[in-house]
Amino acid sequence: MPTFTYTARDPGGVMRSGTTEAENEDALGRRLREQGFSVGEIKQTKIKRKHEGSFFQNLQPVKAQELSIFFRQFSVMVDAGVGLTRCMGVLSEQTLNSRLKRIIFDLQHEVEAGQTLSKAMSRHPHVFGTLAIGLVRAGEVGGVLEETLHRLSTFLEKDVAMKRKVKSALTYPTIVLFLAAGIVVGLCTFIVPKFIQLFKDLGVKDFPPMTQILVDFSDFLTKDSLTSIIVCAGVYTAYIMFGRTRTGQYVYDRIKLKLPVVGPLNHKVCLARFARTLGTLMVSGVPILQAMETVAGTVSNTLMSDAILEARARIREGDRIGEPLKKSGLFPPMVVHMIAIGEESGALDQMLGKIADFYEDEVDAALASLAAMLEPILIVVLGGIVLFILVALWMPIISIIQSLSGSSGGKGGGDS
Repeated sequence: MPTFTYTARDPGGVMRSGTTEAENEDALGRRLREQGFSVGEIKQTKIKRKHEGSFFQNLQPVKAQELSIFFRQFSVMVDAGVGLTRCMGVLSEQTLNSRLKRIIFDLQHEVEAGQTLSKAMSRHPHVFGTLAIGLVRAGEVGGVLEETLHRLSTFLEKDVAMKRKVKSALTYPTIVLFLAAGIVVGLCTFIVPKFIQLFKDLGVKDFPPMTQILVDFSDFLTKDSLTSIIVCAGVYTAYIMFGRTRTGQYVYDRIKLKLPVVGPLNHKVCLARFARTLGTLMVSGVPILQAMETVAGTVSNTLMSDAILEARARIREGDRIGEPLKKSGLFPPMVVHMIAIGEESGALDQMLGKIADFYEDEVDAALASLAAMLEPILIVVLGGIVLFILVALWMPIISIIQSLSGSSGGKGGGDS
């Protein structure tokens, strides 16, 4: 559709100007008059829409925290009675993320053109996701958009808070592991070769097994540096490519649930997100089948997603939610029983909220325990690596000293 700029006086007597799409000037004039405007001037124009950024600008990620802030501000303004287009105009001006700014402008443009907000959001599924689009659509159908936006912002804030806690708990061990790997590589690249050369100059030909392992690793890093880089890059690329396949996702997600310590934590995070998402969708009036389909795409685990979709198929045939979830073996008995009670009492959304609160508390406790456990484990691991390197370097020195002592003792016996 062509683009038009217009000037018009609003019902309060204030002159307004804007840019929007319409079939023609007459159609835009009718739309403005229906909204209570006194039309001044309408001109067709050709402009580059702000959301059409460069290729690299459009790759800029929109973080979950930025979306959370956007929907919180949006819900407050809508609740205060501000119109949708006015809300998005204000939000686009104060948003710092250039990609999100262009997307908000596009939403405003589409709503001005007569589209619903959910329809406009569906143009950007990779940013808003099926959850946000489904909730907004339900709010529009039920006439409770402000309440839906409030629930969505609350959900996103809780989700962001949980992700931040997990990230914070894993930041310290990740940094320590990277530093440890850097130190080990530095020692084996610059220090160990000098010791090895010293040993060879002193006539050591056969190294002890521990020292030989260290020598081979050092040679791999120094003499075959290009090969080591290619091997590491190849392994990483294979890991990423395999993870993008259906089989790879299934294998990785199963491993995530089976890992010691981290596995139970990941399982609790998935359960909390399942309960929180499904409860938010149901209290917003989203049909159960649509809600289950949306939840399956948000739990971030292929095994649990398949179990939820299987439960959805069983619900369509007339079964209750709890039984197929129980058969999957991925949902604890407590979750299944509380869901069953919620179905029988007609308060499923409330029960799901309690399940989400319980597992979010469990995640907090698990993170605290993990943080307390990881520090001594890392100390032991790093100490073991350092001890291995020291022992591997000292063993040839000890053998040299013993051979020198034996030679001195033999010469002394011959002189007597």
